[in-house]
Formats: sequence, structure tokens, C-alpha cells
Amino acid sequence: MDDRLAARLELAGLSDEEFVRRAYRLVLRRDPEPAAFERDVSRATMLAELVASEEFAELRALDDAIARALAAGEPARFLGAPPGTDERAIEIPWALSRLAGATRVLDIGSANAQPAYLAALVGAGVPELVGVDLVEAEIPEMQTVVADVRDLPFPDSAFDLVLCISTLEHVGRDNRVYGDGSETDGGELEALRELRRVTARGGRIVVTVPSGEEEDHGWFVQREPDSWNGLFLDAGLRVEEEEIYALGTAGWRAAPDFDPRGVRYGERGAAAVLCATLGPAGGPRLLLRRARAAARRRGGGAAGSRRPGETR
Repeated sequence: MDDRLAARLELAGLSDEEFVRRAYRLVLRRDPEPAAFERDVSRATMLAELVASEEFAELRALDDAIARALAAGEPARFLGAPPGTDERAIEIPWALSRLAGATRVLDIGSANAQPAYLAALVGAGVPELVGVDLVEAEIPEMQTVVADVRDLPFPDSAFDLVLCISTLEHVGRDNRVYGDGSETDGGELEALRELRRVTARGGRIVVTVPSGEEEDHGWFVQREPDSWNGLFLDAGLRVEEEEIYALGTAGWRAAPDFDPRGVRYGERGAAAVLCATLGPAGGPRLLLRRARAAARRRGGGAAGSRRPGETR
């Protein structure tokens, strides 16, 4: 039988409702809204509209970014993403490209993470993968734990890699949008100290946060790069690697000379994101880093990109 005829007959055997459900799951990776079942269009038209949608364009950009980052086989740097995408197209591939060699991985904020991120994380085949959030989540092949990142139920040095993607800025804030309670005092420093405690010596903490002018939106905060770096260092962490990405007319690009002045959080998300790899510091080096952090907070200034080994 002609394969084209076989394909048509196979699809003809599906009810309209089942075809719509499969089309949405294939193209948009989600179930259709109820109104989609009521539309009177051909199946080819429905597929064309889904592929031409803004939602698919953003999904494709994220899929492409993840695929490129993982195919590179090394930590991704100087990434880019097209206009119309949010910061996820940068921070997710940036973080996933740093999974190599990790056998005990802790992910913070798993319950509300992007499905594309979770699917890639689970698909990486990490021997021990644990997710923590304030609310319950069912994620196949991941041990999920309900806990506050400021008080984790794990022993010291339990993980060799901790991922905290677009989560730190929400700690101690109004988290009702995520199904939890409301706080106002913040808790980024306490969270970072707890992440340091559960990270093994020689381990890494990958963090991404919105960056720009200082803003408090109630459910999250945005800080200047030096302010974030000050918190990292005050928590006893050294900055091993750091990049700042900014959204411009050409899309997302690395911004080595980033200036936070005038950079505001927009309706669609952050206009700049700081991506950092941190490691536990100790002894005299820790005291030196805290002194430098205090000096930066007194003197201000902007941070840019820093390559591995260029620690402060």
C-alpha cells in the first residue's frame, strides 16, 4: 500500500476529538482548551495554525536552545535567543549544559519548573535526582520532596550539583501564585547558606536570577548584579563562573558590559538574567570574599561576564 494512503487511513480512524488532542500534544506539548474541540476547520488547517502560533515559536526556540546546548558537550557560553522569547530560552540551556559528571543532583523549585526543563533533566540519566518545592509534584524518575529551601531535610554535603533556576528571587516572598503562602521579609541569603550546606566539597551550585534595577514585585525581587554577588559571597560561596544576558531588539545576547540602570522587569518577564556557577568557599578565602562583597556594595558598579577560574 502507498504510505501516503496508509497515513491518511490511519488518521481517518481517529475521532475528531482524539485528533485534536494528539495534535495539541505533538505541536504545543499540552492538552487543548475546550474551545479547540468546537472549531469547524480541516485537520490540515488546524495543524497549520498551531505551527504558526506564537506559542509554538517560543516552544521551538526553547527546544532548539536546549538541543544546541546539550549537543555541545561542554558548558554553554555566549548563548542567544530570538526576539519574543523570555529568559527561559537562556537560563535553561545554560543550566542543563552544566550537568556533566554530576551523580547526585538537587533541583530547587521543581513543581513549577518548565516542562521542557524537567523533561531534559530527567532524560539526562542522573543516578540520583531529587526535586524540592513548597508544594507537591509528581515527576517521573525524580524523587520529589516538599520542603522549604531555607530548611532542607538533607544531610551536609549530600549533593554534588544543585540547580536553582529562576527560583531564588521568590524565596520568602508572596508565593500564592505557586500554590503556597505569602511572606514579605525575603530569604535569599538563608536559602543560599542552606544550599551551601548540602553541597559537597568540590560541588557546584547553578543559579539564575533576574537582573537590572533593584525592584520588589511582592512575589519576587530583581537585583543589580553586584547585589546578587554580594549575597552569594555573604553566604560563603565563591563565584566560579558568571554571565549576564540582556534582551535587546535582536533578541537575547551575552552582555559583558551590562549596566543595570534603566533595566526593568517587563510584562513578559525579565529583561536581563544573571547565570552563575557557585562553589562553597571557606577559611581565609571566605573572609576575603566577604570583605570584597562589602566593598562593592559600598562602591556600587556593574558586573559583566566572568570565565571559569576568574573568581573574585
